[in-house]
Amino acid sequence: MNIKKNDKVKILAGKDKGKTGKVLQVMPKANRVSVEGLNLLIKHLRPRREGEKGQRIEFPAFINASNLAVVCPQCGRATRIAHKITKIEGKSSQKVRVCKKCQEIIE
Repeated sequence: MNIKKNDKVKILAGKDKGKTGKVLQVMPKANRVSVEGLNLLIKHLRPRREGEKGQRIEFPAFINASNLAVVCPQCGRATRIAHKITKIEGKSSQKVRVCKKCQEIIE
């Protein structure tokens, strides 16, 4: 999966199409991602005691990763991700994510 926690992503499909947000949680085996403040669902809770009111809780639901595009921090555009094996100063070769539009490394 090309999307990691704390990445900025743009939604490509669904009710929040075109909006951007930060990734809160990733489930790689299910190919699903939770984005902060987007794809919100409402859960109704019943009152537990007499005289107490019920509640409506909003929470971000998971969205399929194929409906998201990573926003490159350097060029600021929604892009696809490439993988490249590079040598970083003082370290052995490492697999890094690269923006397909500006060819910059995404940390």
